[in-house]
Amino acid sequence: MRTRGMGMGGVRGAGVRRATAVLASGAVLSVLCGCTVQAPGEERRSPVRIELPSGGPSPKSGAPDDDKPGRASTPGTPATPAVLWQRGDEGRDIRELQARLRQIAWLFDGPTGTYDDLTERAVRGFQGKRGLPRTGRTDEVTWQRLLRMTREPGKWDLYLMGGQPADAPDARCLSGRVVCISKSSRTLRWMADGRTLLTVPVRFGSQYTPTREGVFRVYWKSRHHVSTLYDSPMPYAMFFSGGQAVHHSSDFAATGYAGASHGCVNVADERAIKEMFAQVRTGDKVVVHW
Repeated sequence: MRTRGMGMGGVRGAGVRRATAVLASGAVLSVLCGCTVQAPGEERRSPVRIELPSGGPSPKSGAPDDDKPGRASTPGTPATPAVLWQRGDEGRDIRELQARLRQIAWLFDGPTGTYDDLTERAVRGFQGKRGLPRTGRTDEVTWQRLLRMTREPGKWDLYLMGGQPADAPDARCLSGRVVCISKSSRTLRWMADGRTLLTVPVRFGSQYTPTREGVFRVYWKSRHHVSTLYDSPMPYAMFFSGGQAVHHSSDFAATGYAGASHGCVNVADERAIKEMFAQVRTGDKVVVHW
């Protein structure tokens, strides 16, 4: 009986040892199945690498900082407004910007079509008055605010001080020496045999003292003329119809098309009319047309 009992005990002990071995093998297999694959060529250290958690989430795996109260998220941060125009830019859009700034008394000169220091200063003042960043550059936010406060400028608001393109010369201006004056584009071309030698913006008389239209001749030149009727200076005067003449006007240079003459053709650019006065002769043709 004792021998049998010992046999059973031996069998039982052997079974426990076999079970323990199986469990150990399973544990090794489970570890091997969860290991990191080792890339070819890597230095072999251990067939198994076990990485244990450090005890807390890394900053990247935790809740993002952007979700914390009082801190704006990067995706929700407003984009910087696009800059439309800035100092040094030129063109028709700059004229409109300047014309609108003039409407609300932030700019008094121009429009010139050039984004100069005066324009930059006016934009900066407009921005500061309305709580916008005082950059002096016209961005989308500044422009939209200005649009809401002003009206669409007309053609002669844009070209208040001149600078407009001249239209095509009248057919009567294409031969000989001609002072060719267009009322539609408010420009004067000094021409010789169909070639334009000089182009300047001009101003005409008001509706009560209109500048006459037609074909005339320069009949008198007077360098330092003063009007006996209006007691006003008319330098570089070239008379073509009664008391009407082409001459320099300091008022036109100062106020642009906001004013008008008493029938004469005003030129604001003194240097240009000085040059033309030296070239035009008595008897040269003058054409005033639409």
